[in-house]
Amino acid sequence: MAEKQLLHLVIGGELSDLEHNTFKDLSKVDLVGAYPSYDEAKAAWRAKAQETVDNALVRYFIIHAHKLLDPDAEEAEHEH
Repeated sequence: MAEKQLLHLVIGGELSDLEHNTFKDLSKVDLVGAYPSYDEAKAAWRAKAQETVDNALVRYFIIHAHKLLDPDAEEAEHEH
């Protein structure tokens, strides 16, 4: 049986406010990609974070898009 697809987005860019995760310029937000599992998204996030480790203002995030698409889904279905 195929594993259930749980859509995750990885985005990032330079922040102007580290405390509130405010992007400096929304037109320059880096959309890394969409991934069918948390593990794949985490691997992409880790790679981009390592590429930008020298800039303390750059952050990358994993967005759990499946939660936005189906907010009533059972939390227990999502393991990580």
